[in-house]
Amino acid sequence: MKEQGLKAIQPRSFVPRTTYSRHSLGYAENLLLELPPAKPNEVLAGDIIYLPLQDGGFAYLATWTDLFSRLVVGWEVLAHMQEALIITAFAKAWRRRVKLAGAIVHSDRGGQYASGKFRQLLQQAGCRQSMSRAGESYDNAYAESLFSRYKAELLEGGAFADVEEARMETFNYIEGYYNRIRCHSSLGYVSPEEYERKFVAERDRTLGEVLDKKKVKGIKAEQLLCNTF
Repeated sequence: MKEQGLKAIQPRSFVPRTTYSRHSLGYAENLLLELPPAKPNEVLAGDIIYLPLQDGGFAYLATWTDLFSRLVVGWEVLAHMQEALIITAFAKAWRRRVKLAGAIVHSDRGGQYASGKFRQLLQQAGCRQSMSRAGESYDNAYAESLFSRYKAELLEGGAFADVEEARMETFNYIEGYYNRIRCHSSLGYVSPEEYERKFVAERDRTLGEVLDKKKVKGIKAEQLLCNTF
């Protein structure tokens, strides 16, 4: 290895905490105790994971996942895990989905999610905030499931060269593979994008049948079909 100029990546004894829940910013009720989502844009779940770098430092990845289809609708990689990390990721999710009014936005009890700026953004989008119950890590298992796949399929125990490489590789994994190609057993072994396409096709077919029936009865019907969320 020395002759080839290679250096082994050493395991790190220090693991950064991504959740600090002992704050005085207040907590939201856990709304995920309700029924599971029946369509896109009903529930978004977020979390943060640290990404090891080869210099011994860390980058941080924040994601927002639509629990209906497991589609990662917003994400960001930065060199820190301050509130800007989750705000930027959520802003991307909002631009991607557009219609989030009434959606449940769930996370752990970390201070980033309790910040005033983030709560203001949720209010602007018309979303309802939800947080895991104290001591109940399973409440945010959906978001953590994504990270377990990310670690196993992309990191594989390694480390990124720097923050920019972490961002680029994350883009390739999420947008090029996880959302478009990776099959999920909970979705009937199709990808998140394919699952949503099937949902839209079935919804439009059903609406088309309703409109046809109205036309047969001589009732003036409005065009209801829409391929966007």
